[in-house]
Amino acid sequence: MELPNHGANAHHVYERLGVEMPKTVIDFSENVNPLGPPAFVYERWSEYAQLITKYPDPLGEPFLSAAAKYHDVAARNVIVGNGAAEIFASIAKRYENKRAVLIHPTFSEYEATLAPYNVYIKEIIATGKVPLDEVLDEVEFAEVIYICRPNNPTGYFIPLEEIIQIAKYANRYKCEVILDEAFLDFIDEKESFIPYLKDFPNVIVVRSMTKMYAIPGIRLGYALASEPIINDIRSRLPHWNSNAIATTIGAECLLEEDYRMQAKVFAKEMREQMTVFLKTWNCIVLPSVTNFLCFQLRDSARSKEFFEYLLVKGCVLRHTENFKGLDGKWFRVGMKESSQMELLQKEMTAWFEENLSS
Repeated sequence: MELPNHGANAHHVYERLGVEMPKTVIDFSENVNPLGPPAFVYERWSEYAQLITKYPDPLGEPFLSAAAKYHDVAARNVIVGNGAAEIFASIAKRYENKRAVLIHPTFSEYEATLAPYNVYIKEIIATGKVPLDEVLDEVEFAEVIYICRPNNPTGYFIPLEEIIQIAKYANRYKCEVILDEAFLDFIDEKESFIPYLKDFPNVIVVRSMTKMYAIPGIRLGYALASEPIINDIRSRLPHWNSNAIATTIGAECLLEEDYRMQAKVFAKEMREQMTVFLKTWNCIVLPSVTNFLCFQLRDSARSKEFFEYLLVKGCVLRHTENFKGLDGKWFRVGMKESSQMELLQKEMTAWFEENLSS
């Protein structure tokens, strides 16, 4: 039975598997900041509500200018989308009847948005270190390569120097690079490729406000690239594609430096604690730099029963049935509040003690 292709919306998983959904469910399959949105969002919500009766700015102001300032680029090099997913959908048309390289396992939206345009996809499998020589070989014959950095779902972080090397090589062969930095907020802006964009007209950096700022419900993402590429992406987007509440809140989120630091520290603490716990039970844990972990049971043949056991207990992990290279044998777990992580570990411990103790 095919499971949903995304995390979140946990009820769909229960429906597909025919498992009764408990009254209380903690969705570890979604990976937004567990601390919730910045405090000002709730404090000023009545002000934002007044924007409902106003048409939004067609270019996504005030967020467009705020993002440009935040990254120290010109506004003409930024485009605002109704979530990063909308931007990926618009970008995909650029590669109709062409060849793309995807490094799996990775975010499913790349392939999903390319599918309608008869794009030939060359797949490279890398759960950890990227095989750079293979990537460069394939770039010679492709029009685009998609790179998720940090990677979702594995958490692997390709070093910046390797990204620069790929971008240089790709530029030589007129291949574009789509660099997805949706989770880079959890590391350091010094690791972003954005400062190098002026030297690489073949690179498009896509960012999301969803993960760090915990605002998936209002949908806000953006991309940075050369002006011709930005204009091309915009040509396929509907007018007024971003809403006034999202762009107003998003602009103010970018000012929240203390909030970002707190979120990064908390995610790192939870991630390290969870890594120690999983390794105690001899699980294989992939090294991650963001707010989620990817792990495998000591006996991966028991993955399905482990997954369904936790569902019954109200703990929803992200399955990996649709991630090539993971093939359902791994799980992704998003970091949550301390009490929720403790509950997950308690339920996992009960299963481990019953099924894996020697």
